[in-house]
Amino acid sequence: MKQSTLNRVWARLTLTSLYRSGVRHICIAPGSRSTPLTLEAEALSQLHADVTLHTHFDERGLGFLALGLAKASDQAVAVIVTSGTAVANLLPAVAESGLTREKMVLLTADRPPELIQNGANQAIQQHNIFGEHVSTALHLPSPTETISPAWLLSAIDEKRHQQEQSGGSLHINCPFPEPLYGEVENAEHYLTPVADWLQSDIRYLSFSQASPNVDVALSSWSSLQHQKGVLVVGRVDRETRHAVGLLAETLGWPLLCDPQAGKGSDYAGFDVWLQNPACAEVLKQADVMVQFGARLVSKRLGQFIERFTDTYWLVDSHPGRLDPSHRQSLRIVANGAEIANALVAQTTMSESAEWASALAVASRNYLSIIQQQCRAPANLTEKTLATDFAQWLHSDTDLFIGNSMAIRLLDMCCSLPDVPVFANRGASGIDGLIATASGVQRARQRAMVCLMGDTSALYDLNSLALLARRQLPLVLIIINNDGGGIFDMLPVPDANKENYYRMPHGFSFEHAASMFELEYKAPTSLLDARNACLAAQETQGTTLIEITVPAGECGQDLKSLFEDIKHASLF
Repeated sequence: MKQSTLNRVWARLTLTSLYRSGVRHICIAPGSRSTPLTLEAEALSQLHADVTLHTHFDERGLGFLALGLAKASDQAVAVIVTSGTAVANLLPAVAESGLTREKMVLLTADRPPELIQNGANQAIQQHNIFGEHVSTALHLPSPTETISPAWLLSAIDEKRHQQEQSGGSLHINCPFPEPLYGEVENAEHYLTPVADWLQSDIRYLSFSQASPNVDVALSSWSSLQHQKGVLVVGRVDRETRHAVGLLAETLGWPLLCDPQAGKGSDYAGFDVWLQNPACAEVLKQADVMVQFGARLVSKRLGQFIERFTDTYWLVDSHPGRLDPSHRQSLRIVANGAEIANALVAQTTMSESAEWASALAVASRNYLSIIQQQCRAPANLTEKTLATDFAQWLHSDTDLFIGNSMAIRLLDMCCSLPDVPVFANRGASGIDGLIATASGVQRARQRAMVCLMGDTSALYDLNSLALLARRQLPLVLIIINNDGGGIFDMLPVPDANKENYYRMPHGFSFEHAASMFELEYKAPTSLLDARNACLAAQETQGTTLIEITVPAGECGQDLKSLFEDIKHASLF
């Protein structure tokens, strides 16, 4: 059998196995060495209408596109790239998935072993290139008739099962010798060991798993529910957020919701009002803390958890240690909605219900103070935008929040409505945010609003190509404060701040929008910005809304706000 045929057969078996294990999205970058995988992916999409192919010329952006697809679909997403630095460009997205456990299958074409480390073109060492950032890896040999196709299928299924248990990325390195092109010969004899499987629609290997056991949580709940407790919600899905909300209502405990949880609570703005000594003293009375979902945005809440010395539970479906304060705790690895619903079923009204109702009053008073600053004719600032932002979203719109100041501002100043929220809060990088948002929307097929800063947008400018000529409404709001405004909040030396931290760029995004054929708006008032965002959610295609604000203004506004609230009488 010709090598070109054998390459295609191994690629076909690999992609068929992935399809039968649930892969429905395949992201492809251009390249020659990856030809067997690319052509077989195209053939798979012709055979199965539920397979969608996505392409992008930038492997770094392609990785984040796949991350967004995996994040929103909760399915494994395949990524095909050619050999060399194309593979290395996937690392930022892989690092994020390693922390937040989205499942990506990285199919990286490679030179065969005889062309590695001897001066051959476009050949780098790809074995273990992602290190500990992937959950597991499979380094295939070059396709050969001496290895049965049954070995290939069983090896892939075993690795996919491991990935399904742990989440994160699976790296399958595929060294293809030349020739890469040519007509595919008949391979029936070679495929005889798996002929029956090829005619079926099942996985090569089957696995069974017992359902999560919640008895450990329920055993001590009867006594804990009657103490003074706090519920914290971090990065969770919408079902879990609703279930925890019901638990909070049943218990009468305060509910502190991270922006990643979506719907805010009656205790919004805690990152700011926790700086008020009277509020902090009330929360210190808590005897129990139950946290659903990790990776909290709020610095102040993180500090409170670190100092908390009583009973602490952390519920998250992702395995591993997710508590940066290394607390002694009960770590429940299970579906958050399942645990919350089980606790509701075992809960009776506590004698300590509404023990922290003063904090709900403090939240209302704090939000009232900052919302007064949004009344017409309010200035358009980063703080007023964040305070007013709950009114910028339609109920059927998804929200993607960028890192740096964008998500912190919403955490401090906004109680979000009940909309699905997505973010990259694993490594919390500013790279790949546009591409990730595009992936989320492609998986969910809904209107989306995406909020991020100017440096984040510049970093991922290539990914505006992913938003061009799309039909679904996507509103990309870029807050342009001419550089890294986050550093205004940090104790950076003033003498070095501009040149080495803020790094002002002096660019506008109008020409970038034009280059990628996006609608462009540049509102100058808060009301105009809100109306532009609302209108764009009903308009086909992508609208880029640039909010231009003075450099350094947000940092000054927040420092002044913190000082005012610290000394305010909030209840």
